[in-house]
Amino acid sequence: MEINLTSDTVTKPSPEMLQFMLRAKVGDDVFNQDPTVIELQNSVANLFGKEAALFFPSGTMANQTAIKLHTQPGDQLICDKWSHVYLYESGGAAFHSGVTCATIDGSRGMIKAVQIAERITNPAAFYEPRTSLVCIENTTNKGGGACYDIEELKRIKTLCDKNGLKMHLDGARLWNALVAKRQHPKVFGELFDTISVCLSKGLGAPVGSLLIGDRETIQRAVRIRKMMGGGMRQIGYLAAAGIYALQHNVSRLEEDHVRAKEIGALLAQLYWVDEVEPVETNIVIFSLKPKYEAQYIMEKLKSNNIYISELGKNKLRIVTHLDYRQVMHSYVIERLKRIDM
Repeated sequence: MEINLTSDTVTKPSPEMLQFMLRAKVGDDVFNQDPTVIELQNSVANLFGKEAALFFPSGTMANQTAIKLHTQPGDQLICDKWSHVYLYESGGAAFHSGVTCATIDGSRGMIKAVQIAERITNPAAFYEPRTSLVCIENTTNKGGGACYDIEELKRIKTLCDKNGLKMHLDGARLWNALVAKRQHPKVFGELFDTISVCLSKGLGAPVGSLLIGDRETIQRAVRIRKMMGGGMRQIGYLAAAGIYALQHNVSRLEEDHVRAKEIGALLAQLYWVDEVEPVETNIVIFSLKPKYEAQYIMEKLKSNNIYISELGKNKLRIVTHLDYRQVMHSYVIERLKRIDM
């Protein structure tokens, strides 16, 4: 029994999801003729109280499209120093949109309105890049699945409106935040100009993300997606997986959160663990005491068919997910207790 806790992207479609995919009605989506894609896009847009949504093959492409929609070459976007759009999208903001990133040293991947205000450039200062966009990530990936406080997001929204800035939400794991905080998607739809949400992480679909916004913005996104090579044909089979995931796999995210918290609580008691970051959703990040090595822990777990990931600086990450069942969880808990340093 192999237990892969490196990410929630490792899940595979369930037999029920695969059967649902096989029954999908499909057409040519480049010509907007795939009924299943249209159904998914409309349902997600309605869920967030927005006018339209667009299916993408990846969250990175959805995020990069949003950046291009809201900026001009030479502009500046503001984000946390750990944000996915800055660290893990291959420099796409510079390559696709010609923009620079003003990064903020936030708290666990989250930034505040007062910090953003300090980084907004003066529009009259022609020698500075023009600030045009703020990118928020919720939950935060490298921040350990942390969830933004809605009141802080409202303060950021007020600041952006005052300064004529657009707001984009990288909501790759927004479903986790919605479940953990008992929030409604429309709360986020009211705050952000565009939102990207992922179907292939916590929800267990094999592939796919959506970009959500007003009708005019999403219509422009169709062209940018095509320019990036994201125009697809009979993708209703993949959209069907997303429909199934939304119908069956959102509320069960709470199970992932409970298991992650139990792992975090155990790690906090182990003598070789220095610190466990607060666990709010399905990501557990912990650091080792200086005399212990991350590679040793990973090898010990690997010898028991348990796989986790390393973040550098003696930090490790565990991510719970749809395919991580209770029997696996009990086994992992027992193995962690028995690691001998």
